[in-house]
Amino acid sequence: MRIIAGTHRGRPLSAPPGDGTRPTSDRVRESLFSSLAALGVLDGARVLDVFAGSGALGLEALSRGAARAVFVEKAASVARVITGNIRSLGFDDRAEVLTRQATTALRERPARSADLVFADPPYPLGESDVAEVLALLVPVLVGADSLVVLERSSRSPAPALPADLEVYRERTTGETRLWLLQLTEDAAREAAAGEH
Repeated sequence: MRIIAGTHRGRPLSAPPGDGTRPTSDRVRESLFSSLAALGVLDGARVLDVFAGSGALGLEALSRGAARAVFVEKAASVARVITGNIRSLGFDDRAEVLTRQATTALRERPARSADLVFADPPYPLGESDVAEVLALLVPVLVGADSLVVLERSSRSPAPALPADLEVYRERTTGETRLWLLQLTEDAAREAAAGEH
Protein backbone atom coordinates (compact mmCIF):
# COMPACT_ATOMS: atom_id res chain seq x y z
CA MET A 1 0.00 0.00 0.00
CA ARG A 2 1.17 3.50 -0.79
CA ILE A 3 0.13 7.12 -1.12
CA ILE A 4 -0.89 7.57 -4.76
CA ALA A 5 -0.45 11.31 -5.31
CA GLY A 6 0.20 14.68 -3.71
CA THR A 7 3.00 15.82 -1.43
CA HIS A 8 3.69 12.28 -0.17
CA ARG A 9 3.27 10.43 -3.45
CA GLY A 10 4.77 6.93 -3.45
CA ARG A 11 5.30 6.79 0.33
CA PRO A 12 4.47 3.33 1.73
CA LEU A 13 1.66 2.67 4.19
CA SER A 14 1.52 -0.14 6.71
CA ALA A 15 -1.55 -2.37 6.56
CA PRO A 16 -3.17 -3.85 9.68
CA PRO A 17 -2.12 -7.45 10.34
CA GLY A 18 -4.48 -10.33 9.59
CA ASP A 19 -7.56 -10.23 7.43
CA GLY A 20 -9.91 -8.30 9.70
CA THR A 21 -9.70 -5.17 7.53
CA ARG A 22 -10.16 -4.66 3.80
CA PRO A 23 -7.99 -1.82 2.49
CA THR A 24 -9.40 0.09 -0.46
CA SER A 25 -7.41 -0.96 -3.53
CA ASP A 26 -5.03 1.49 -5.21
CA ARG A 27 -7.19 1.36 -8.34
CA VAL A 28 -10.35 2.34 -6.49
CA ARG A 29 -8.52 5.05 -4.51
CA GLU A 30 -7.00 6.49 -7.67
CA SER A 31 -10.39 6.67 -9.39
CA LEU A 32 -12.09 8.12 -6.30
CA PHE A 33 -9.48 10.80 -5.67
CA SER A 34 -9.42 11.84 -9.32
CA SER A 35 -13.16 12.54 -8.97
CA LEU A 36 -12.73 14.37 -5.67
CA ALA A 37 -9.90 16.50 -7.07
CA ALA A 38 -12.04 17.40 -10.09
CA LEU A 39 -14.84 18.47 -7.72
CA GLY A 40 -12.38 20.67 -5.81
CA VAL A 41 -13.32 19.25 -2.41
CA LEU A 42 -9.86 18.25 -1.15
CA ASP A 43 -8.00 21.54 -0.77
CA GLY A 44 -8.24 22.69 2.84
CA ALA A 45 -10.88 20.07 3.68
CA ARG A 46 -11.66 18.85 7.19
CA VAL A 47 -11.79 15.09 6.72
CA LEU A 48 -13.45 12.41 8.81
CA ASP A 49 -12.37 8.82 8.02
CA VAL A 50 -14.82 6.40 9.66
CA PHE A 51 -14.03 2.64 9.85
CA ALA A 52 -10.56 3.89 8.94
CA GLY A 53 -8.60 0.61 8.78
CA SER A 54 -5.07 1.55 7.65
CA GLY A 55 -6.15 5.18 7.31
CA ALA A 56 -5.28 5.14 3.60
CA LEU A 57 -8.25 7.29 2.52
CA GLY A 58 -7.73 10.05 5.06
CA LEU A 59 -3.97 9.99 4.58
CA GLU A 60 -4.38 10.24 0.80
CA ALA A 61 -6.62 13.27 1.37
CA LEU A 62 -3.95 14.90 3.57
CA SER A 63 -1.31 14.28 0.92
CA ARG A 64 -3.58 15.97 -1.63
CA GLY A 65 -4.21 19.14 0.35
CA ALA A 66 -6.77 18.42 3.06
CA ALA A 67 -6.17 20.56 6.15
CA ARG A 68 -6.95 18.00 8.83
CA ALA A 69 -8.17 14.42 9.23
CA VAL A 70 -9.82 12.57 12.10
CA PHE A 71 -9.65 8.76 11.92
CA VAL A 72 -12.21 6.57 13.68
CA GLU A 73 -11.29 2.91 14.22
CA LYS A 74 -12.66 0.68 16.98
CA ALA A 75 -9.86 -1.94 17.03
CA ALA A 76 -6.96 -0.73 19.17
CA SER A 77 -4.40 -2.78 17.21
CA VAL A 78 -5.59 -1.25 13.92
CA ALA A 79 -5.71 2.25 15.40
CA ARG A 80 -2.03 1.82 16.33
CA VAL A 81 -1.25 1.09 12.66
CA ILE A 82 -3.00 4.33 11.65
CA THR A 83 -0.99 6.24 14.27
CA GLY A 84 2.21 4.69 12.89
CA ASN A 85 1.27 5.72 9.34
CA ILE A 86 0.51 9.26 10.50
CA ARG A 87 3.90 9.51 12.21
CA SER A 88 5.84 8.03 9.31
CA LEU A 89 4.29 10.60 6.97
CA GLY A 90 4.82 13.51 9.38
CA PHE A 91 1.12 14.33 9.67
CA ASP A 92 1.11 14.37 13.51
CA ASP A 93 -0.07 18.00 13.70
CA ARG A 94 -2.90 17.49 11.16
CA ALA A 95 -4.35 14.15 12.23
CA GLU A 96 -6.13 12.58 15.18
CA VAL A 97 -7.06 8.94 15.82
CA LEU A 98 -10.16 8.03 17.85
CA THR A 99 -10.26 4.42 19.05
CA ARG A 100 -14.02 4.11 19.29
CA GLN A 101 -17.08 2.53 17.72
CA ALA A 102 -18.19 4.61 14.75
CA THR A 103 -21.61 5.38 16.23
CA THR A 104 -20.09 6.46 19.56
CA ALA A 105 -17.52 8.71 17.87
CA LEU A 106 -20.14 10.32 15.63
CA ARG A 107 -22.42 11.09 18.56
CA GLU A 108 -19.46 12.89 20.18
CA ARG A 109 -18.48 14.91 17.10
CA PRO A 110 -19.06 18.65 17.17
CA ALA A 111 -21.75 19.85 14.76
CA ARG A 112 -20.66 21.01 11.31
CA SER A 113 -17.09 19.77 11.65
CA ALA A 114 -16.43 17.85 8.40
CA ASP A 115 -16.29 18.83 4.75
CA LEU A 116 -15.49 15.31 3.53
CA VAL A 117 -16.32 11.97 5.14
CA PHE A 118 -15.04 8.55 4.14
CA ALA A 119 -17.22 5.72 5.41
CA ASP A 120 -15.86 2.28 4.56
CA PRO A 121 -17.74 -0.11 6.87
CA PRO A 122 -17.00 -3.84 6.84
CA TYR A 123 -18.97 -5.42 4.01
CA PRO A 124 -20.80 -7.79 6.41
CA LEU A 125 -22.13 -4.83 8.44
CA GLY A 126 -25.91 -4.87 8.20
CA GLU A 127 -27.77 -2.29 6.15
CA SER A 128 -29.62 -0.98 9.22
CA ASP A 129 -26.24 -0.35 10.91
CA VAL A 130 -24.97 1.46 7.82
CA ALA A 131 -28.17 3.55 7.78
CA GLU A 132 -27.59 4.49 11.43
CA VAL A 133 -24.05 5.68 10.66
CA LEU A 134 -25.29 7.74 7.70
CA ALA A 135 -27.95 9.40 9.85
CA LEU A 136 -25.32 10.28 12.46
CA LEU A 137 -23.14 11.85 9.77
CA VAL A 138 -25.75 14.45 8.77
CA PRO A 139 -25.13 16.80 11.75
CA VAL A 140 -21.34 16.83 11.24
CA LEU A 141 -21.47 17.90 7.58
CA VAL A 142 -20.62 21.55 7.02
CA GLY A 143 -23.00 22.31 4.18
CA ALA A 144 -23.85 22.16 0.49
CA ASP A 145 -20.33 21.32 -0.68
CA SER A 146 -19.79 18.54 1.88
CA LEU A 147 -19.55 14.98 0.62
CA VAL A 148 -19.83 11.53 2.16
CA VAL A 149 -18.03 8.74 0.30
CA LEU A 150 -19.65 5.42 1.20
CA GLU A 151 -17.77 2.30 0.10
CA ARG A 152 -19.67 -0.98 -0.15
CA SER A 153 -19.50 -4.28 -1.99
CA SER A 154 -20.75 -4.14 -5.57
CA ARG A 155 -23.29 -6.77 -4.46
CA SER A 156 -24.66 -4.62 -1.63
CA PRO A 157 -28.08 -3.02 -2.06
CA ALA A 158 -28.43 0.72 -2.37
CA PRO A 159 -28.00 2.27 1.08
CA ALA A 160 -31.07 3.37 3.01
CA LEU A 161 -30.47 7.11 3.21
CA PRO A 162 -31.74 9.43 5.93
CA ALA A 163 -34.10 12.14 4.71
CA ASP A 164 -31.33 14.77 4.73
CA LEU A 165 -28.91 12.89 2.42
CA GLU A 166 -29.14 12.21 -1.29
CA VAL A 167 -26.99 10.50 -3.91
CA TYR A 168 -24.72 12.86 -5.80
CA ARG A 169 -22.96 10.17 -7.82
CA GLU A 170 -22.31 6.44 -7.73
CA ARG A 171 -19.87 4.19 -9.51
CA THR A 172 -18.76 0.58 -9.45
CA THR A 173 -15.13 -0.46 -9.88
CA GLY A 174 -14.61 -4.22 -9.80
CA GLU A 175 -15.94 -5.53 -6.48
CA THR A 176 -16.39 -2.06 -5.01
CA ARG A 177 -19.29 0.35 -5.27
CA LEU A 178 -18.78 3.96 -4.23
CA TRP A 179 -21.67 6.21 -3.32
CA LEU A 180 -21.00 9.96 -3.17
CA LEU A 181 -23.67 11.46 -0.94
CA GLN A 182 -24.52 15.07 -0.19
CA LEU A 183 -26.96 17.01 1.96
CA THR A 184 -30.31 17.74 0.36
CA GLU A 185 -30.93 21.36 -0.58
CA ASP A 186 -33.08 21.96 2.51
CA ALA A 187 -30.58 20.29 4.85
CA ALA A 188 -27.69 22.26 3.33
CA ARG A 189 -29.64 25.48 3.84
CA GLU A 190 -30.24 24.56 7.49
CA ALA A 191 -26.55 23.74 7.94
CA ALA A 192 -25.53 27.08 6.45
CA ALA A 193 -27.98 28.91 8.72
CA GLY A 194 -26.55 27.08 11.73
CA GLU A 195 -23.04 28.26 10.87
CA HIS A 196 -24.00 31.92 11.37
